[in-house]
Amino acid sequence: MRFVLASQSPARLATLRAAGLEPEQIVSGVDEDAFNAASPAELALQLAIAKAQTVAANVGAGAVVIGCDSVLDFGGAALGKPADVDEARARWREMRGKDGVLVTGHCVVDTRGGADPDDWKVALDVNPTMVRFAEVTDEEIEAYLASGEPLHVAGAFTLDGLGGWFVESIVGDPSNVVGISLPLVRRLLGEVGVSVPELWKSHPSAAAAGDAAGK
Repeated sequence: MRFVLASQSPARLATLRAAGLEPEQIVSGVDEDAFNAASPAELALQLAIAKAQTVAANVGAGAVVIGCDSVLDFGGAALGKPADVDEARARWREMRGKDGVLVTGHCVVDTRGGADPDDWKVALDVNPTMVRFAEVTDEEIEAYLASGEPLHVAGAFTLDGLGGWFVESIVGDPSNVVGISLPLVRRLLGEVGVSVPELWKSHPSAAAAGDAAGK
């Protein structure tokens, strides 16, 4: 069984590696700007489905593929990656001192039943995590923009990187804010008949394999 992460996100890959897995990482090439939805949660889920199914079609039979996409629900608006520095600056000036909901869509596609999509098993869901942003100063915003980080992430912030300085609190799953909810993925994998211990054995990360060898 191939285990594939349909994402180019270093944070998602690092999260799975820290959780004991070493997936293949294949970028879907899906045009995120081509999608529209009635709500941020629906948009995140549509994108996750598109990414997972696109990569599943490319890898064919015998794989379990995970696709994810995150957007920040801020006052009902879906905020993905900012288009440029000016947009990121405007977002941060609006977000500081306020709450947003980071929603991550997840889709697991199991192609072990064959190459025909009709034979695939699919499990999907969306996970929300409330985020409270700090009252950051203009100077802090400019320094953060200069790092380049907010231009490459949904909502123009991270929890596990430089942006963690500016997140006061969250309500919900921390890994969901990073971009892939481990508890939710565990449940979705279970729905298609795959367990985490099974993956630990067949696709261990280098760290996990080293730990096991040392015991």
